[in-house]
Parts: sequence; structure tokens; C-alpha cells
Amino acid sequence: MSPRTWSSTWPFGLDMLAQALKYARAMNILQFFVDVVEQNGTTFEQVLLGARGIDTIDPENIEAVLSTNFDVKLMRISGSPEVFTDYGLGLRAVHFQPLLGSGIFTQDGSLWKRSRSLLRPQFSVNRSQDFEQITRCVQDLIDSLPNEGGTVDFQPLFFKLTLKTTMFLLFGDSVSDVDGGEVAGQESEFSQSFSLAQDYLAHRGRLGQFYWLLYNRAFRDACKKCHHFVDTAVDKALRSVTNPGKLVEDTSAERRSNHSFIDTLTEETQMGNRKVFRDQCFNVLLAGRDTTGCCLSWTFRLLARHQHVLEKLRYEIASVCGLGADAEPPTRDQLRQMAYLSVVIKEGPSHSRNSKGFMISVLRLYPSVPVNSREATRMTTLPVGGGPDGRSPVLVRPGEAVGYCVYAMHRRRDIYGEDADLFRPERWEGDELKNVGWAYLPWNGGPRLCLGQHFALLEISYTVCRIIQVFPNITVPPSEPHVDIGKEKQNLTLVVACADGCRLSLSPEL
Repeated sequence: MSPRTWSSTWPFGLDMLAQALKYARAMNILQFFVDVVEQNGTTFEQVLLGARGIDTIDPENIEAVLSTNFDVKLMRISGSPEVFTDYGLGLRAVHFQPLLGSGIFTQDGSLWKRSRSLLRPQFSVNRSQDFEQITRCVQDLIDSLPNEGGTVDFQPLFFKLTLKTTMFLLFGDSVSDVDGGEVAGQESEFSQSFSLAQDYLAHRGRLGQFYWLLYNRAFRDACKKCHHFVDTAVDKALRSVTNPGKLVEDTSAERRSNHSFIDTLTEETQMGNRKVFRDQCFNVLLAGRDTTGCCLSWTFRLLARHQHVLEKLRYEIASVCGLGADAEPPTRDQLRQMAYLSVVIKEGPSHSRNSKGFMISVLRLYPSVPVNSREATRMTTLPVGGGPDGRSPVLVRPGEAVGYCVYAMHRRRDIYGEDADLFRPERWEGDELKNVGWAYLPWNGGPRLCLGQHFALLEISYTVCRIIQVFPNITVPPSEPHVDIGKEKQNLTLVVACADGCRLSLSPEL
């Protein structure tokens, strides 16, 4: 049955675009999605520029798109099974190709499965060198701050931190230091170009089949500068692999677990195919730098604006590993002991245990990828959203897009309570949200669940703990205006960052 329809009064649904543009100019486009859902319900259809699409924030529908109907086994007339998927990435590959090329975020089918298998070993929970690198990079960040504290915009510092740790995952020690060597001096230009290129990618995605309208010189130049930065790192890393055959011969568990991604690619792909290296590395760099960098920025913005939460967290950190610049940095085991840190991260960036008991990193108020979509590859249905009561299936035709806004779903009052818009970590301490399931989806779900969730959780937890150790007094600068959660200016590209940065006043004294 048909779902509710977002009615348009202008030809081709241009009034929808006009409304979205109004919010975008105010740098609050995600509030647009929240408002549209409140007006039209949790699942509805819209016709934009002649193309029908479905938008949903119903957990049952999102589960169907990302998991239930990801691999569907059907029996042929001959009796042998054949596996289909009801949804693919659609036009994402051509939208993102100028920057990302062919990698895990732009691939479907066998290519995607191949990329995922190459990446999986890099995010093993037992890689001790990853934690060591995180501790070094966080200490570099702290050392760059004045000992007596002061007012600092942490957002660019967090992006630099996550760039360094991701470069280590990709290239090992050979290129991990962006402050020295051949990539020195390029990091700032890369960050600016990367942000600009992502902004273009986001707009190309929103234009759908008219993406080609955005391919101007500024976009091409930004992509070129980004590619040069990664190519420089790739070339340097490849020069350090003097005997790639030896990597294949050494099959010890310790040696294999210490591989960088470039080592794995060297073994598995042709040495001369530089673009393969660049594309694969660029896709990882996007996920590792931007999602975690934004996550850290939002976390500290929330803590500085909720002093009662910071006070409880500070007490826990003091109890487990102490406060002050001379205090020993937290160990992995100590981080696991911090129960309140867990629920704080659960309300901003967070973690919980999946059915296998592993820690997974998630976010509620500011999910890493707040808006996403899939395109139907064949005739299929969504389980709910149709009919007068919204509980009947909805037909989705081949080529139609199903969009889902995790940012809006995480603010559903019928799931998270009347205070869903507020930062209240304690909501996770009882059993109220024990069975929240697919209504809590900051790191995607199903077979395309984020591979880097363990690494991201480790980096976020350690960084939060260590900065509070050294600077336990963190407040909002007096010049910063008060803005309610969700009403701040946001910069939505492929991720969501705060347009005003993360300015904090720090002091080592309480």
C-alpha cells in the first residue's frame, strides 16, 4: 500500500528544494530533515525532479534495507539457489568518483567484499601498536597546548589527531608523522581541500541524476590537491617496502597483525597500480579522519556545556587513574573500568556490547553519517509505512531511492523519551533502552557495519580521558553564545561538523 505523501505545490517538487536551501543557508540542514519527518510521518514518499523516492526513519524499514534484504536467497527453476540483493549504492559511485575513486565506500558486490576483506585485519581488536600510536598522537596534541591552559579551538586539532592515527593504520611508521618528512607542510592544505571536496560530493549526492552540474574547477583542484597528498604518502610507504615478497613469506601471527594496510595491498594487488593504492587508502582516510574527528569535537562541546556531566566523569577518571599532568595515562583495562565514560560516550559518541560481546562505537545526538540512502535494484517492499495506520508494506520499484536520516531517528520521542533532544547520559544506565535495536544506528548496520568501530571507540575514549586528566577544568569561553543542542550551525558534508568549531577554555587547576 502507498505511504503518506509529502505534497508539493510547485512543479517537479521545486518547493522542497527551496525549503531545503533555506535551511542550508542557515547552516542547519539536519533540522530540515527533523521538521519534514514531524510534518509527514516516519515513512513517506516524495517526487522530486520527476523521480519517486521513499524516506523513512522506521527501524524496521532500515533493517530491511541494510540487513534483511541485503543478501536474499531465491531458488531457481533448476532448484539451485541464487543470491540477490534488493538494494545497492545507486549513483554513489559516480557522485563520489572524482575524489574517492573505487573503494569500500563506492563499491557494491564482489568488489566491495574484496575491499572489506583487505581492510578487516587492520581493525583487529588485538593490535597493541594501534593503542601505542594513539597515546603518542594524543600526547603530541596535549604538548601543543599551553601548560597554563587558555582558549583553544579543538576541532582542527582533533582532525589533525585523527589524520595522524589513520595515516598510521594505512602506512605504518613510514608516513604516520604528518609533522615531518615529505608530507610536512601539506597537512593544512590537504585539510582545507578535503573539506571543500567533501562539500561538493555532498551537493552532488543531493542533486541525484543531475550530479554532473557540479564539476567545476574549484572541485577538480581540491580533488587534485587531495590526491597529491595521498600519492606522496603512498609513494613513500611503497619505497619502505623493499622486499614485498618477504611479507608474504612471513606468516607469523605477530608479523601479520603488525601489517599496515599498504603492506596488505602490496601483497594482494599489482605493485604498479598506483591508483588502486590511492583509492583504497583514500576511502579509509575519509572514515578514519572525519568521523572520529567530528565525534571528538561534539563530545567536548557537550561536556563543556553540561558541567554536571563533566564533574561526574572527572570524578570517575580521578578514581581510576588520577588527575594532573603527572598522572599515569589510562591503560586499556582502566578505560574498560570507566562505566560513566561508557554512558557519556553512548549519548554523544558511544559504545555498547553486541551479541558477541565486542565493544562497538556509536553516537546518538550527532551520528557520524547522519543521512544515507540506498537504491532498489529490483522490485521489493519495505515492511511498514503503508496504509492508513502506517503498518502495511510499501512497494519500492527498481531504481527508486530509500533515504534514511539517522539524525532524525535518534531524536524520536516515542523511542528516546520526551527529552530526546537533550544530552542526558543517564538514559542509558537502566533497562529503558535495552532493546533499542535498529533505532540506534550511528555506525550503519548489517554487512556494511563500520569496520573501524573498535579503533574509533579506543581513540575517542583515550582522548577524552587523557585531556580531562591534564586539563580537568573545561568550560565554554565567555564570548560563546548559548545555543540549544541541534540549533547550532552545522556543516554537513559526508559527515556533520560544527560550523563554529569546538572552542574551549582550559585550565589545569580546578
